Amino acid sequence: MPLPSDEKLIQLGNDLIKQFDTIFGVHPGFRPAHAKGVLLTGAFTPSAEAKSLTRAPHIARASTPVTVRFSDATGIPVIPDNDPNANPHGLAIRFHLADRVHTDIISHSTDSFPTRTGQEFLEFLRAAAASSQSKASPSPIEIFLGTHPAALAFVQTPKPSPASFAKEAFFGVTAMRFINQDGVARYGRYRISPAAGIQHLDDAAAKGKDANYLFDELTERVAAGPIRFDIHVQVADKSDIVDDATIHWPRERQLIHFGAIALTAKASGDAEQQKHIIFDPIPRVDGIEPSDDPLLELRAAIYLMSGRRRREAPESQTRTSTAV
Repeated sequence: MPLPSDEKLIQLGNDLIKQFDTIFGVHPGFRPAHAKGVLLTGAFTPSAEAKSLTRAPHIARASTPVTVRFSDATGIPVIPDNDPNANPHGLAIRFHLADRVHTDIISHSTDSFPTRTGQEFLEFLRAAAASSQSKASPSPIEIFLGTHPAALAFVQTPKPSPASFAKEAFFGVTAMRFINQDGVARYGRYRISPAAGIQHLDDAAAKGKDANYLFDELTERVAAGPIRFDIHVQVADKSDIVDDATIHWPRERQLIHFGAIALTAKASGDAEQQKHIIFDPIPRVDGIEPSDDPLLELRAAIYLMSGRRRREAPESQTRTSTAV
């Protein structure tokens, strides 16, 4: 996948990666955000009703192999799972359609994003990095939040620690355009729910957990049996805004069951695969198209640039932690 030709987009992507490096440090071979992660493998089974939404190839098949990555937040590869900054968590799903042909879903455990544009997100990160408790109020981040209500709402949204990756819900915050066999197009957002139910820990319970409790528990859980998630698509109404990740649609909007995934094993060669796999926020498959959300092209460029940097890191400088 080539980088986009938009020089301003590339520069903004580079600036964001550098800002993550400033905040979290440079860790060769790791992602600048959501650095600590693990890959699992399994299969996706589409629902019968998904064909009314999209003609995508993984909906037309009985099942499709998947690779899934669970992750902690931040660009710190050894962040403790019980650190509040490890929230929100990430879930990326790759649907393997053919040799080197795939489509992905990128989701997070918080159903919102702080800014509509990448430039605003860069300003948000710079304001956070420039602020500290030792500086006089209002700090740069307080000033930013005072003029950006969506970012303030994101910061104030509770982000509790899950009892397990398998007991957390995940959300695709950017809308996609789904087209079915009849050419009917509707916008929707992915909603991913655990079959085991949602369970969060209070602060005291989280503090009592081990630094790698989520990853250790996941290893034990998948060894005991499949880990299952249901994927739904929340369908937008004609009046809903579909190009702004900061805006929530009403909860009563229709949910279409897209399908289910069953994860059955940890990926072989996990460390090497994590270094090489580059997830793509843009679907790039017939039947599912990106919306005009300005974050999509930017995120795709950042993922590609950071992925190339990750692949170029010498082996001696990577995989320094057995926790990821």
